[in-house]
Amino acid sequence: MPVITTEKNLDLLTLTIVAEFAAPLRRLWDAYTDPRQIERFWGPPTYPAAFLRHDAFPGGRSVYRMTGPEGDEHYGCWEWLSVDAPDAFEVTDAFADANGEPNQELPSMHMSFAFEAIEGGSRLVSTTRFEALDQLEQLIGMGMLEGTREAMSQIDTVLADLAAFATDHVAEAQLIGDTQVRVARVVRGAVERVWRAHTDADLVKRWLLGPDGWTMPVCEIAAHVGDTYRYEWENAADGERFGFTGELVESAEPYRSVTTESMIGTDHPATLNELTLTPVQGGTLLSLVITYADAEQRDAVLASGMTAGMEMSYARLEELLESTDA
Repeated sequence: MPVITTEKNLDLLTLTIVAEFAAPLRRLWDAYTDPRQIERFWGPPTYPAAFLRHDAFPGGRSVYRMTGPEGDEHYGCWEWLSVDAPDAFEVTDAFADANGEPNQELPSMHMSFAFEAIEGGSRLVSTTRFEALDQLEQLIGMGMLEGTREAMSQIDTVLADLAAFATDHVAEAQLIGDTQVRVARVVRGAVERVWRAHTDADLVKRWLLGPDGWTMPVCEIAAHVGDTYRYEWENAADGERFGFTGELVESAEPYRSVTTESMIGTDHPATLNELTLTPVQGGTLLSLVITYADAEQRDAVLASGMTAGMEMSYARLEELLESTDA
C-alpha cells in the first residue's frame, strides 16, 4: 500500500496524504501528467476514470469521467494553476457536468501535488485545501478519503508497466467515449520542436504524408484562432487526391491546438480534433482526441486504417526531428 500517512487539519481546512513508491521521480510525474496513465488509477477500482482532456500546463484544463458499477457516470474537471515539472503542480478540482463545466452546487477544492526523490524511489505529498469546514466534512462523508486510498493503491501497477508507455511504442487508438477516440504516441523530441513541426508548412509537408507514395502539394496553415487551414495529398502513382479543411478554434502554444476538420468534396460531418503535447521522459507525448458526430462515423474511420497511417506519419516526424534542427 503506497499511502504512508493521512492528516486532516480542521484549523487549516486541509487533507494531506503522503505516499511512497518504488519508482524514480520522473516516472511518477509522468504517470500523473499522461492521460493514458492517470486514468488507470485516478478513480477507485469500482469507479474507473477516463480522461477526456488533460492539459499539464498553467491555464490548461482536465476533464474526466468516472463510471460506477451500475453504469452511473460522474464527471470532474481540473483547472491547472501552476506546473513546476517534475517537482510540483497545483489544480482546482471540481465536480462537473457531462460537458466538463464545473458544478457550482458542489464544493471545489484546491489540490497541490509535491513530488520528491527519496532513497529507493519517490514520495508524493498531496494536499487538498477546502474553503470551509462543512465542505471538508461533506467530501469526507462522501467517501473521499477511502476512495483516494483505493485509487492510489493502483499506482504501483501502473508504474511497473514500463512497456505500455515506452518511447518506442507505436501510435495506439483508444475509445474514450461513445463518439471519441484518443490516439497517443511518444515522439522523441522537445515539445517546442514537435509544435513547430505541426505549425511550419515546410516541415508539415515533409512528415504528414501517411503511407509511402503520397505527397502534400497543398499545406495552408491556420496561424491564428479563427483562421482556416487546408491540406491536400496526392498519390504519385495514379494522381488520386484528397484533402481536409477546417478552422483553428483554440491554441495554447506550444501545448494545445484544437481544430475542426471536414473532408473536402464530401458531406461527412466535421470532427473536432484536440491535440495536446506533454513533456515526458524521452520526448513529447502527442495525444490527439477526435470527436465524431456518432459512433458509426468513428468506427468507419478507424476501420479505414487511420491509426496505421498516423503511425507512419509520426515515425516520419520522429526521423525528421532526429535528422534536422527543426
